[in-house]
Amino acid sequence: MREHQGPAPEQAFDVAVIGGGVNGTGVARDLSLRGLKVILFERNDLAFGASGNSSGMIHGGVRYLTSNPRVTEQSCRDSGYIQQIAPHLLFRIPFLFPVKSGLKGRIAIELIDAFFRAYDQFQPLKRGEPHTRLSPSELAVLEPGLTGSLVGGITFDEWGVDGARLCVLNAVDAKERGATIHVHTAVEAVERSEDDDGRGRPGQNVGSYVVRARDLLTDRAVLARARVVVNATGAWGPITAALGNLPAARVRVRPGKGIHVAFDRRLSNYGIVCEAIDGRQIFVMPWQNMTVIGTTDDDYFGDLNDVTATSEEVRYLVQGVARVFPAIREARAIGTWAGVRPTLYEFGRNEDALSREHLVVDHAHDGAPGIYSMIGGKLASYRIFAQEMSDRIAQDLAPSSVCTTHEKPLPGGDRVPDALALSEQSGVTPVAARRLVYRHGSRSARILARLAKSPRERAIVCACEPVLEAEVRHALASEMARSVEDVARRTRLGLGACGGMRCAARCGQIVAEELGLPPSHGAKMARAFLVRHARSRIVAMGPEQARQEALAFAAMRATLGTREDEP
Repeated sequence: MREHQGPAPEQAFDVAVIGGGVNGTGVARDLSLRGLKVILFERNDLAFGASGNSSGMIHGGVRYLTSNPRVTEQSCRDSGYIQQIAPHLLFRIPFLFPVKSGLKGRIAIELIDAFFRAYDQFQPLKRGEPHTRLSPSELAVLEPGLTGSLVGGITFDEWGVDGARLCVLNAVDAKERGATIHVHTAVEAVERSEDDDGRGRPGQNVGSYVVRARDLLTDRAVLARARVVVNATGAWGPITAALGNLPAARVRVRPGKGIHVAFDRRLSNYGIVCEAIDGRQIFVMPWQNMTVIGTTDDDYFGDLNDVTATSEEVRYLVQGVARVFPAIREARAIGTWAGVRPTLYEFGRNEDALSREHLVVDHAHDGAPGIYSMIGGKLASYRIFAQEMSDRIAQDLAPSSVCTTHEKPLPGGDRVPDALALSEQSGVTPVAARRLVYRHGSRSARILARLAKSPRERAIVCACEPVLEAEVRHALASEMARSVEDVARRTRLGLGACGGMRCAARCGQIVAEELGLPPSHGAKMARAFLVRHARSRIVAMGPEQARQEALAFAAMRATLGTREDEP
């Protein structure tokens, strides 16, 4: 519901961050910890882009071992730091690397074994187990579902994470330390302030800028004056740079699309490295309470706000995984997700060979001192990238400050409570308590404390995850959620086997009630959520599942109504 407002009052900040992905929220947290006044703008929702649509791993940079071992060391060290600040949010994923029989296979396993022996020296930095070389029979014991003639295999492990919650926790911590966070707020212009003579301050790389933005849900204008502006919009980086009349060529990225397919249960307790038809490495892995296969890597030229998987991309992954793990063909796909990597631009190289490193662009060279762009990077290296950016800013605005993001726990990360004890104390099911602890750590006690005041909030809204009504209301009250889609991003509501058919409508009611919106608005949000996620599933469906989907949509229309533009 929109309500046009007059001119917005201008607020003064040290730093304005544009972009609510993991890099933007990481910088907002780092600078807030240093005592700077920060404002963050996100056009969509936190983790809307690549951060919430990645493979969901905080890995050790094993691919850089031969070309740049310093990067591997840095990645492993940072993985260890992230485990320290968010121990509740990370989970171990042991991987199997099966190797086919034959002369090439016998040579390959020797090389792979030697490679991982070198990687083992960095494993303690991320609490990783040393690799193990396995015989074919040992592989079969660990994973009987493997097929084909194998000469043996290698084990190694990495760490899984919920990327969306990682962004949310960084944003919540920044907000609690004084930052102002605006979601669903589009930046329309970055202008030099009238009192800025264009030279900055002697010895300082700062300016005076006015950021003009608009809340897309209320149509309210937001104005902020800042001495430093950080463009952390990932693949949108060149577009954001243009808002400040900066040359897009200086913020050049090569967007790379990656998709994943989710299945309704764990098919194995191990991740399995597979090979696609073109020789690329892909994987199938247990991820939280699902199985995920991924990922593609293709140049992307479409709408960054509407990135979806195609049936051809799904077949590419399923065919590659099925060559080693045929059970994937019998599994029930419940959805896909797609994101666009903000890869550093290079001409001519294959997409899969592009660097995943990161870069800070200083726009002082473009006549805009105090404006920076963060390009490249990945989820696993977000904290060190944010530190590098914050260190650069702090040289001018907080020279005596130091980075503490590797020491200060994220919200809920100070301790991991016993889920069974919480279950017994609160009366919620052990499964619900365990999932609360995973998402919220020690702060799960805050959500359960709501039950004493309002016992009805003990009701389970989403049985697949499960998600309590108290958690939905907490996401709206304390985690900046403003829609059903936002709640799902924070809680995984509706992203399980039912696809939201049993919970989206109730969630819409709660959202409307909490935000003071009419009930019809909640129904509209629920319908939009269901349509969007149905479109993500349809590319991965077989004929039987498609018929079931048609029946489910008929039930949805009967409950929530329909629109003329709805397929």
